[in-house]
Amino acid sequence: MHPYMLILFATTFFTAFSQVLMKQSAQQEHKNIISEYMNWRVILAYGIAFSVLLVNTYAYTEVEIKYASIIDSFSYVNVMLFSYLLLKEKFTGKQLLGNLIIIAGILIYTL
Repeated sequence: MHPYMLILFATTFFTAFSQVLMKQSAQQEHKNIISEYMNWRVILAYGIAFSVLLVNTYAYTEVEIKYASIIDSFSYVNVMLFSYLLLKEKFTGKQLLGNLIIIAGILIYTL
């Protein structure tokens, strides 16, 4: 596997983690609108998202776009896993089925 593909896989994890940080911040009570947007979770989440954007931009120059777009779809699976593990959210059968379809599509496309 091309090393830049591994980098793209890693960025899907960081993307999902930043989204979970944003949701954690949204679920908390904030004393005013400034603290709602200027807290460590939001700042870290945007920092991660910006870093992922830079890394992905470079990695896309080294990986065929047909593989890069498939790898990006893996972030949906990561979001579901992080939501379950970190936020203790339950997922429905439809969500599980949808993620299994995504994983099957990735496997079918890449094999």
